[in-house]
Amino acid sequence: MSRMIAPHPSAPARTVRKAVVPAAGLGTRFLPATKATPKEMLPVVDKPAIQYVVEEAAAAGLDDVLMVTGRHKRAIEDHFDHALELEQALTAKGDTVRLDAVRDPARLASIHHIRQGDPLGLGHAVLCARRHVGDQPFAVLLGDDLIDPRETLLSRMLDIRDRRLGSVVALM
Repeated sequence: MSRMIAPHPSAPARTVRKAVVPAAGLGTRFLPATKATPKEMLPVVDKPAIQYVVEEAAAAGLDDVLMVTGRHKRAIEDHFDHALELEQALTAKGDTVRLDAVRDPARLASIHHIRQGDPLGLGHAVLCARRHVGDQPFAVLLGDDLIDPRETLLSRMLDIRDRRLGSVVALM
């Protein structure tokens, strides 16, 4: 598990509002499952793993999420977008439970995507977010480990960052 909050060195103390989610890797540890499906989209119970990461960010008050993706990661973008035909079909059937489940990912936060052209590692993926985050502090959330929603790790990290005005890293 890894979480990191990095302020720009000259940035004044502000509330962290942005999260960067690197999701551009090749998923080689989960082959052959990840040959056609991005690792981040593998289901954990009834949701793809990356949705838990975005839910964690949203629960901590991070309402602007940039996903750094790579080639063959279009499913991630589609998951956090509206699925109009599916939504219309569920509405026609009166299936409000599934309709909410389909709509929820797009409602979690303002989701943005940028593509890391070449898989040059985590540092480069975070660097790809430079224009999006500017000089604002931001959180980096990796989806390799899922955090129990009852565990308020990210919120506690943000509190520490606000008190200490520096970088905070959680490792497992």
